Amino acid sequence: MGQSPTNLLQGTLDLLILKALALGELHGLGVSRRIEQLTRGTFLVKPGSLFPALHRLQDAGWLSSAWGPSENNRKAKYYRLTAAGRRQLESEIGQWKRVSLAITLALQAN
Repeated sequence: MGQSPTNLLQGTLDLLILKALALGELHGLGVSRRIEQLTRGTFLVKPGSLFPALHRLQDAGWLSSAWGPSENNRKAKYYRLTAAGRRQLESEIGQWKRVSLAITLALQAN
């Protein structure tokens, strides 16, 4: 795309994490990579933002986790969506669609 990464808007990190994990179980670095892929490099999530968010989502009951080996045989915590997490993802997608439509309408106004 040739553009530099963009700062995440407040509230979008949770949505992107949930979406990344809807595609399958991942460890933290994998979540970050998947978000980068899904957004075609627009959003690069750093560990200082990612891990507190993963813990917050797990505390909310939207993620579960288990320890397992990573690609390089190190111990890694793998996260996956719970049923409540899938419902939350659908809710956040609906909210995001409403917000993005409203912003688009505002920007098109003369």
